[in-house]
Amino acid sequence: MDLILWRHADADETSDSGEDLDRALTPKGERQAKKMAAWLNQHLPSSTKVLVSPARRAQQTAQALDRKFKTVGALAPDAGVEALLAAVRWPDAREPVLVVGHQPTLGLTAAYLMAGITTPWSVKKGAIWWLRSRQRLLGDGEVVIVTVRGPDNV
Repeated sequence: MDLILWRHADADETSDSGEDLDRALTPKGERQAKKMAAWLNQHLPSSTKVLVSPARRAQQTAQALDRKFKTVGALAPDAGVEALLAAVRWPDAREPVLVVGHQPTLGLTAAYLMAGITTPWSVKKGAIWWLRSRQRLLGDGEVVIVTVRGPDNV
């Protein structure tokens, strides 16, 4: 299974409503989302399932991809690793899954899957971590990094 963790792009610090979920992308964030979306559209299989946090900044980031996506409450800013992994059906989903979400959950998920630790690794705004679960001939499966990319290096 491939799991692509995409952190929302640069967003305003506050919103007019004062609600965190209403924070929008900045002009810089819009550029970041478009650049990363262009790269993803060249590399993602057409069967990729896209799951997105209900937060406005994550929705706007996903819209740059110009693909169908599903809004999943379990990916909200306060979500945990367990909720994310359940939402994507890790490691049993047959299709690749792209998650558009937030720190620290994305960094915690990467650390948990790669190293079995609960320390949040840094995932920069607008960046992706592409992870793959693969079965080994003997023993348990392993998780490998396919690529880590930021909007400035695509």
